Amino acid sequence: MYKLLIKPLLFLFSPEQAHHFVFSMLKMVFKIPGISTLVKSLYATDSKQKPVLLGNLQFNSPVGLAAGFDKDAYCFDELAAFGFGFIEIGTVTPRPQPGNPKPRLFRLPVDEALINRMGFNNEGVDAVVKRLKSRRTDVIIGGNIGKNKDTSNEDALKDYLICFEKLFDVVDYFVINVSSPNTPGLRALQEKEPLTKLLNGIQKKNNSYSNPKPVFLKIAPDLTFEQIDEVAVLVEETKLNGLIVSNTTISRKNLKTNAEAVEKLGAGGLSGKPLRSHSTEIIRYLSQTKKVKFDIIGVGGIHSAADAIEKMEAGAKLVQLYTGFIYEGPGLVKKVNRALIHK
Repeated sequence: MYKLLIKPLLFLFSPEQAHHFVFSMLKMVFKIPGISTLVKSLYATDSKQKPVLLGNLQFNSPVGLAAGFDKDAYCFDELAAFGFGFIEIGTVTPRPQPGNPKPRLFRLPVDEALINRMGFNNEGVDAVVKRLKSRRTDVIIGGNIGKNKDTSNEDALKDYLICFEKLFDVVDYFVINVSSPNTPGLRALQEKEPLTKLLNGIQKKNNSYSNPKPVFLKIAPDLTFEQIDEVAVLVEETKLNGLIVSNTTISRKNLKTNAEAVEKLGAGGLSGKPLRSHSTEIIRYLSQTKKVKFDIIGVGGIHSAADAIEKMEAGAKLVQLYTGFIYEGPGLVKKVNRALIHK
């Protein structure tokens, strides 16, 4: 029903309009008694899966919703009913910010891809904390944190620590986002010196608590393998739990969409099917070539159960959906969960 009826209807609207419409409908419909139970019966997996352990967390489903979909923790309880084992909110910054001018989100239907240059638009960490305090489900929540656009890279650690401290009691794990292509200069934080300072600072704060939270670093797929090697060493040295591989790409290679039309859309990160192969290649490189000891969460181009299995076999311990969820619909979550149960 999603592909035949709902998706064509939603695709009549701009991507951002469709997104806000879906969230409004979810909030409204889930107020009806019994709807949450009905949705779970339709989409949640009806077979028990072997829990996946990462750090001190037990994931009852290895399929999560990637950051960027529910930036402001607006619909995480409702989205949990669709069978996700974990939901990552954010990217959250200390202060609210509007993000980049619209339009800033574009579909490439032929490629089953998206281009976004959202620019960390969010309501700020305080608004997110308030919503998470009213959490009704036991779904695992990840907090994806970043810096405000007008904060210099030299002062970036302060912004990350503000978000870290305020979110600490309301999320289950953290993700350090230094890999979005849509905040000017942000990706420079992936360089060895600033990244070392950032990760050491966050881990120092994390270890000051009696119950440190798992912390992951999200990397760009546009890093060279030499840069990936440096990042992997830093992850091990700073004792992070692992990497999320990967964020969106600035590459426009091998797209089916007309090159001139793509160029007119402008800058932004590309997600969806064109990213699948390369993100999996990075996972395989880290896991099988470098044989890293830390955990990897795989994201990028998962549009089928086979795509998810490919990432798990490459070395990912968990997977996340985003663009595939938009193109394939909520049934994709159940398909992936069932396939992984029987794998």
